[in-house]
Amino acid sequence: MPENTTTAPLAPMTPDAVLNVFDHLRAISVDDTEFADELVTAVARMPELIVDVVERIVVPVTTVGERTAEPCDESFVLDALGRVFVTTLRTWAQAGPHTAEPLARTALHLITQMLVQDHEDLADVLEDLNTTALHQAIQAHPAPATR
Repeated sequence: MPENTTTAPLAPMTPDAVLNVFDHLRAISVDDTEFADELVTAVARMPELIVDVVERIVVPVTTVGERTAEPCDESFVLDALGRVFVTTLRTWAQAGPHTAEPLARTALHLITQMLVQDHEDLADVLEDLNTTALHQAIQAHPAPATR
């Protein structure tokens, strides 16, 4: 069995990146492709930002770490699958801005399958993820002091 693997903590996104990517995800979730396309035009890194959000969901769930009391073969398979999934999305994102919409649809499908509970809908979960990511971004990138 492989040794226990760990990954470096993900660097928090900037507040602007969080706002842009979640606006894009919400636009795609309601099929507002016109607004989504405007965001992609304004934010050329949108595919990378979408993958950053997916990575923040997948890594904590799949990585073998301290939370795994007794790692087994299945733990390491899940870890490897998570890494392959994120790496595949990163490779896809490198193809250019036109990949933003399919990457967003993939992210939304993942969020729906992994995080949406019976009493919630996708919009609720996106709002919760947005709030958490924005809080982390503001903590990591505080606004400069004003005089």
